[in-house]
Amino acid sequence: MMHRIRKSMWRIALCLAATFVCSPAEAVIQVDIRRAEGIVKPVNGVGQGPSMGLTNFSMFKYLGQAGIPYCRLHDVGGSFGMNVFVDIPNVFRDFDADENDPENYDFTFTDLYLKALIDNGVEPYYRLGVTIENAAKTKAYRIHPPKDYSKWARICEHIIRHYTEGWANGYEWNITHWEIWNEPENSGPDPKNNQMWTGTWQQFMDFYATAATYLKKQFPHLKIGGYGSCGFYADTSIRFEHKEPNPAYKYYIDCFEQFLAYARDNHLPLDFCSMHSYATVFGASEHVKYCRRKLDEYGFKDTEIDVNEWLPSPKLELIGTAKQAAMLGAELVMLQNSAATSAMLYDARIDAPNAYAPLWNANTMEPYKAYSAFLMFNELRKLGKSTPLQGVPSDLWATAATDGQGHGAIMLSNITGKTVPLVLTTAGGVCTEAVIVDEEHNMDVVPMPTEMKPNTLLLLRLNAGE
Repeated sequence: MMHRIRKSMWRIALCLAATFVCSPAEAVIQVDIRRAEGIVKPVNGVGQGPSMGLTNFSMFKYLGQAGIPYCRLHDVGGSFGMNVFVDIPNVFRDFDADENDPENYDFTFTDLYLKALIDNGVEPYYRLGVTIENAAKTKAYRIHPPKDYSKWARICEHIIRHYTEGWANGYEWNITHWEIWNEPENSGPDPKNNQMWTGTWQQFMDFYATAATYLKKQFPHLKIGGYGSCGFYADTSIRFEHKEPNPAYKYYIDCFEQFLAYARDNHLPLDFCSMHSYATVFGASEHVKYCRRKLDEYGFKDTEIDVNEWLPSPKLELIGTAKQAAMLGAELVMLQNSAATSAMLYDARIDAPNAYAPLWNANTMEPYKAYSAFLMFNELRKLGKSTPLQGVPSDLWATAATDGQGHGAIMLSNITGKTVPLVLTTAGGVCTEAVIVDEEHNMDVVPMPTEMKPNTLLLLRLNAGE
């Protein structure tokens, strides 16, 4: 039976180092699953998990099933962190209290949340700060600069010790990333319009300097960084579709370069640079390139890039569609092939139709097709090692993985709006299955297609030949 299936596949050359002659219109993708060149990176993380209330984390099972490596803890639970989750004012409620006394900390619900992640194999990526206040122009509550930067850092120290060293009846969990704040340049230079930081940019840089220096001294083995940059649209000129350029875009760039210069001149810790992008897949790719270029330019060549908020061109009409699944798949592929170290989708909450909540149907509590992009990428992650592809046409997004022991896979996404003919040549193995997500299918095994239609995701499973 397997022999008959293989003979019906694509027009694939199943010989080692095969030479294949085809028409110029066809994509001839070449892979050798015997070659390994790097790792499959943890770019398939998410922001806040799909909690349902204060104590119901049953949907976290889907994070485990998809092999989600990280869950970033920002905006957890909704407005003000539901007054109980993660945020510094929720964990340490009276800023004037003694930060050395465990009785002044309320870890109750954050403990439950993090334990649910850990139990499902997901590492928390802890944002030290506060949830965005979307109505800050009316009144801001928690987004002001702390009145004592050093005390704020000591509070964070105790939170880290609670979750990594067992302080205050805590835990000894492997939580490696501790992020200082989020989008402090949000909405531009006027503090009245800023939804995340009501101080000046100089105040933020001073705040970061105090907190990062102290925390890195206390925890040299952990990764301390930030600051959740809003993005680099002004450099790439990649805009949201159907919108005028945001006047704040130039401010984001100015803040980033000022921050890098300040961090360099003051020898500040910056183990990771966290950045965000809601541009197209191509635009996000340009943002990552810009970030890497600037980090290197300012002397931070060892600083990792964490794209810890991303979602290509968020629109409400994309929710639940195969098109969005293909877009998410394309960005996962792009991130794997980019200079990013890790990445987290924004986000994995359960919500009524919301342009920024692409994974779950809040009515049925079932995953949308977009979730399947993460299932596919997880197959690459389980294989472990990246393997190079050649001949991938410029209008497709593709990446491949191998375990180095005769098993491999290729993930491809077509978001071009046109049909692309395909031909594959393999070395070290043969293609045994094609798994597809498109308008008619969701993770279905199908006969090997001879073309990729628009808004389609493919996973090709490869094994050593008979």
